[in-house]
Amino acid sequence: MKKNLIISILLIILVVVSRLVPHVWNVAPVAAVALLAGAILPRQWAFVVPVVGMLLGDFIIGFYHLPVMLTVYASFALMTFVGTWLREMQPHRLLLASLASSTFFFITTNFAVWATADWYPKTWAGLQLCYTLALPFFRNTMLGDLVFTGVLFGAYLLIAHSLRESISIYSFEHKSN
Repeated sequence: MKKNLIISILLIILVVVSRLVPHVWNVAPVAAVALLAGAILPRQWAFVVPVVGMLLGDFIIGFYHLPVMLTVYASFALMTFVGTWLREMQPHRLLLASLASSTFFFITTNFAVWATADWYPKTWAGLQLCYTLALPFFRNTMLGDLVFTGVLFGAYLLIAHSLRESISIYSFEHKSN
């Protein structure tokens, strides 16, 4: 329980800080955090992590169009369920989950923008325009998600391995004394 709380807090802090520091549009670790939370935390903790991180960030930087904001939050929460598929941390699964998350986010959030904001006509052509104009952001999202997923999962595995090594060395030293 304590380990889950510490991991959750660290991931939430990462989400908040990443939203506050200057960065390229849509290049942020939020999807990677959602995937990692789903892979390593119990479900009741996992889906809360990206949502709380986003919410705290929005308290600081400001809220926006509610239907789109809710779609963004729901998209990240649902990514944690994709993360449960990553409990076996295989490279091909990380790649697929990252790309699937980016694509899901692109489809759902841009549909929400088209459906609820006054920026595009509510026609097939308007929907196509919405998705077309969002393609540069999609590219950034995919690249950011791929990099951050690799970095976060790699860091997690490295830390977990280091902790196991230090625990086994500690146990060995105490047994041999």
